[in-house]
Amino acid sequence: MITQQFIKKLVVKNGNKIILLVMDGIGGLPNEFGKTEIEAAYTPNLDDIVKDSITGIADPVSLGITPGSGPGHLAIFGYDPIEWEIGRGVLAALGIGFPIKKSDVAARGNFATFDENGRVIDRRAGRIPTELCKKLTEKIRKNINEIDGIKIFVEPVMDYRFVVIFRGEGLSGEVSDTDPQITGVLPLKATALKKEAEKTAGIVNKFIERVIETIKDEHPANGILLRGFSEYPDIPKMSEVYGLNPAAIATYPMYKGLAKLVGMNILEVNGMEIENEVETLKKNYDKFDFFYFHVKKTDSYGEDGNFDAKVHLIEEVDRKVIPELLSLKPSVLAITGDHSTPSVMKQHSFHGVPFVLYSKNARPDRAEYFSEREIGTKGGLGRFEAKNEIVLMLSHAMKLKKFGA
Repeated sequence: MITQQFIKKLVVKNGNKIILLVMDGIGGLPNEFGKTEIEAAYTPNLDDIVKDSITGIADPVSLGITPGSGPGHLAIFGYDPIEWEIGRGVLAALGIGFPIKKSDVAARGNFATFDENGRVIDRRAGRIPTELCKKLTEKIRKNINEIDGIKIFVEPVMDYRFVVIFRGEGLSGEVSDTDPQITGVLPLKATALKKEAEKTAGIVNKFIERVIETIKDEHPANGILLRGFSEYPDIPKMSEVYGLNPAAIATYPMYKGLAKLVGMNILEVNGMEIENEVETLKKNYDKFDFFYFHVKKTDSYGEDGNFDAKVHLIEEVDRKVIPELLSLKPSVLAITGDHSTPSVMKQHSFHGVPFVLYSKNARPDRAEYFSEREIGTKGGLGRFEAKNEIVLMLSHAMKLKKFGA
């Protein structure tokens, strides 16, 4: 990818609008009937768009690398995810509006279910509701707010997710995750990845022990798993690099945190349904020139192994979202995902995701319908790294001037 500094020199500001639709975890693998979730879905509107678009398969990080949501999104926003490796903790804190400081260390937490021997039997505690998450975090706060002179803040995020912030002198985000990412095993101990993080790792392990003692009689959430330890990064904003006035429409806090990190304006959505997101977009369409529109549950259903629910949500996006986006007549409509979450795997995977760019300035390729295999074999962009998507969006919106004489 050409550097952000190079692109910055070519940027032209104009009133042309870009809409970026990200269906989280959209990519899949064939089920027992030989179809991915996208291929099984009835998507006439997406199919029509593909016929008039330039398409390709994007790798969020690189070939063969399974990305987290953070790296996947940063790439789409035009940031090299390897250069900007940012933990989930700071994103979760930003997403809920926590006043995080530069010297803080934050970690994203899952409430989990442990068996009588302390083994993880459910990494998400049955996806407990947000109300129960709030009660549990309040219980922890009452019992634990400081360890060895380090202040500790525990805040609910959504469903089974929470965030913990450690504040004090001599802390470092170079701490390993305690989430083993599989069930049937003991949670991991936090370890220092660098010598300067030894103090932090020790405090984290003490914190976990005290939390488990505090909630051991709760069910199904009687344990916690922490990951994504991080400090606040000094990252350039999209307005500085790409000359955009960007806005984010998302319902889950972590994605708001990602957007806030790169300088997007966070538009509040009155409700959790995609119709509420559409309404927010329409209400604010005149105020910004770049809109990040996030759909979360394609990923959640993939992680749950719920093939049919993921299919139905893709169809719902096709039916309820695509016509509304087209009615706004943006200069560019880009449709993609931050990673693949095949239902048959029940987790993020290393497979590329379809990328569709619809614009009057696009040169349509041979792809005729929305599908990984169709776009993978007929897409004019071929296979490329997702960090190049922002350049394509800018160029098709006529926001880049000619390079050279």
